Amino acid sequence: MPPLLLAESALDARFLAATAAAAAAARRWVGSGDGMAVDAAAVAAMRAALSGVDVDGRVLVGEGEKDAAPMLHLGERFGTGAGPSVDLAVDPVDGTRLAAAGLAGAMAVMAVAPRGALLDIGPAHYMEKLVSRVPGLRIDAPLADAVARIAEARGIDAAAVRVAVQERPRNDGYVCAARAAGASVELFEHGDVERCLRAAQAGADVDLVVGIGGAPEGVLTAAGVRALGGWMQARLAPQGADEAGRLAASGRSADRVHGLDELCGDEAWLFLTAVTACTVAPGRTLQPGESWSVAPGSRR
Repeated sequence: MPPLLLAESALDARFLAATAAAAAAARRWVGSGDGMAVDAAAVAAMRAALSGVDVDGRVLVGEGEKDAAPMLHLGERFGTGAGPSVDLAVDPVDGTRLAAAGLAGAMAVMAVAPRGALLDIGPAHYMEKLVSRVPGLRIDAPLADAVARIAEARGIDAAAVRVAVQERPRNDGYVCAARAAGASVELFEHGDVERCLRAAQAGADVDLVVGIGGAPEGVLTAAGVRALGGWMQARLAPQGADEAGRLAASGRSADRVHGLDELCGDEAWLFLTAVTACTVAPGRTLQPGESWSVAPGSRR
């Protein structure tokens, strides 16, 4: 694939502006308790902002179907048709419920990659993820192995290893395994993209993010983790017979472990704007309306 030279053609600014537009629209509904309004405003603003970008664009990974929420739909085309062919993984608001409740951690976020670089998750809604800055960790190994390897790499005791897990019944086993390995556990309700980005960077307050969360967020995360030089593995994790049947019918396996090169097979860009305050890097908290981007290889 040819390199995606967004900065050279000022396309990076256009994509970042699209997240800023989505965040600005969503902020009018922060604290309203109306998550559907948060999503609808962000989607409309992001769609409008993308329409004039000089790319042949396609939404490969979107958000909304599993929650019946407003969304940029899978396969949707955007841009003028001129310029590079790109695929988009997008969540107009990651942390919709956080925004609706007026809580920190909501962001408008998108990953932009050359056509065909991002994993096509098809009808998958859920994904098991493992993200860290320590290489070589395996999602199919006991969690105690990951905790021990992180402790060794950092020169610390297992008790100082911090593992973030989304607080859901489906993730209770990860919590128990992390604590049994001696690690401390940070439970969070929403916003796994934010924590995964932190876990991929040296000096962060999170060493490992593990557990089952949204599949679209997993692909978004992969683009950021690759650009930041972090480590990630994932596999699809259907949470019901209907989703498992759709995956099987599409030829996708819930047993296959996907490494970072499969999740994001080429250099990609990540763009985000805070809807509510977000901590995206050690010592870097974005206030509402502030934007942040990660270019390929920029943090290695």
